[in-house]
Amino acid sequence: MYIIVGLGNPDGKYRNTRHNIGFDVIDVIADRNRIEVGERKHRALIGRGIVGGQKAVLVKPQTYMNLSGESVREVIDFYKADEKSELIVISDDISLDVGQIRIRRKGSAGGHNGLKNIILHLGHDEFQRVRMGVGEKPEGYDLVDYVLGHFSKEEREIMDEAAVRAAEAVEVMIAEGADTAMNRFNQKSERRA
Repeated sequence: MYIIVGLGNPDGKYRNTRHNIGFDVIDVIADRNRIEVGERKHRALIGRGIVGGQKAVLVKPQTYMNLSGESVREVIDFYKADEKSELIVISDDISLDVGQIRIRRKGSAGGHNGLKNIILHLGHDEFQRVRMGVGEKPEGYDLVDYVLGHFSKEEREIMDEAAVRAAEAVEVMIAEGADTAMNRFNQKSERRA
């Protein structure tokens, strides 16, 4: 049973912000696989279905970003999933260009508070993740304001395309393995903002 978690903030005012790109990718995966993500359980919105030929649970934590690990821990425990092989976390990343995707089998939080909290609650950093590039913070910007800000129209178009590629990447990770997905999707974005 795969647990696919998209990170974001639940309040409507955060919709379509850089920090909520994980939620956006979950929505694309849900649409592609005809899964409804609407059940409130484990301090998250969840939906169950088939992704990449395997049973999967799509998760949008409703705990706010900094406490994402609380929800993820509950989901992992409930479904008795192996977090090292069956957990995939999708998050924003300011160190990657807008629209760039980076798949990793494990790694540090890289300063991302949602990942940091998941690592805290799991007790390790050995879980798969899909990092979604949202672009580097411009000089003089406050980091919180930047990640909670909205994309420009051109960036939004790039991110919409990237969300589809990320959904495909998750399906490949499940069906063919992380190495195949990394080889196929860990490339610089062709379009730039």
